Amino acid sequence: MPKYKRFAGTSVSEKILDTMFLVTIGLGYLFALLNLYYTHQGRDGEPGLSVQDVVIAYHGSHNQTRLGAAINGPMASNLPNDAAKEIILDWINTGAKEEPFNEKVKPILDDSCIMCHSADSGMSIPFLTEYGEVVQLTNTDTGATIPALVRVSHIHLFGIAFILFFVGRIFLLCEMNVTLKRTYVALPFVFLILDISSWFITKIIPDFAYVVVAAGGLIGITFGLQILICLYQMWLYHPKSQPIEM
Repeated sequence: MPKYKRFAGTSVSEKILDTMFLVTIGLGYLFALLNLYYTHQGRDGEPGLSVQDVVIAYHGSHNQTRLGAAINGPMASNLPNDAAKEIILDWINTGAKEEPFNEKVKPILDDSCIMCHSADSGMSIPFLTEYGEVVQLTNTDTGATIPALVRVSHIHLFGIAFILFFVGRIFLLCEMNVTLKRTYVALPFVFLILDISSWFITKIIPDFAYVVVAAGGLIGITFGLQILICLYQMWLYHPKSQPIEM
């Protein structure tokens, strides 16, 4: 049977290249988790990230408006203080009329929000430059729209699949039980598909948010372990014999 390449048969230069790639990708993933936290935390009005925040992000909330959910959650840090947030929430709760909007709310949005929430930014997010645009966001929060989920899903599937593929190719150089290795390289892809599929199901069934959280966590665990096992076998592991099966 043919012998397959393992870390024991790679050069120091190749190990350095693989190590720098894995470390950089690992750091990138940690920052992605931080971005996820700051994007979704606080939507339920409570500090920190919870399953209810995930429910509101995908399914929506019948207890608050889209604008209210945003400034209670991911947009809260963009406001200058809690008083500004309360002014906007009070405006929503008292009928979202145009005159108090121009007097109290628009100056806050102009100072804190329109650098991103305007046509000039080129970003595909709601505009907050005029009363007519903002008042549309004072309806009940219905969560992520299907077009938005489709747009984000295809980006995640393409981008994360490439990352998992390259990390998996390096992981194939590890020495371990063949069945375990074959299972392990497939698991992150399985969890990725489950995670993204759960976004759409949570849009209909809010309790499916638990699956979103679980699948996302399992992606991180399997992905992180692949990186750690690779780094260990590259630099610390000393094989007793040369394995021959991929």
